[in-house]
Amino acid sequence: MKVTELAFCCYAVTDMPRARKFYEGVLGLKPTTVSDTPNGKWVEYEFGPYALAIGAAPGFKPNPDGCSAALEVEDFDSAIAELRANKISFRMEPFTAPNCRMAMVYDPDGNTLCIHKRNPGH
Repeated sequence: MKVTELAFCCYAVTDMPRARKFYEGVLGLKPTTVSDTPNGKWVEYEFGPYALAIGAAPGFKPNPDGCSAALEVEDFDSAIAELRANKISFRMEPFTAPNCRMAMVYDPDGNTLCIHKRNPGH
């Protein structure tokens, strides 16, 4: 097997309209695929060669300790201020690492998202 790229990361959600309000309204992501089938609901947000998805299906449960996507932002301080203005809960307050700045926030279902900004040169 040879893996060539990451197709998408997906977060389980329990309330699709509430989740979309967060992902589209707060994070500013634009839906590129929206699906509502008997097996569940699915929304993909593509940016660059990547996609982040949210899905609601039987047995697919949110989990704050599952996979965590890191969303690269243009302006870290502005992004953090916007999250605070929207009263988003932080799992991990902003901090500086050798290669980046980041913070961990919860989506409305308790999944963990990383807000990330690479340091120059990384």
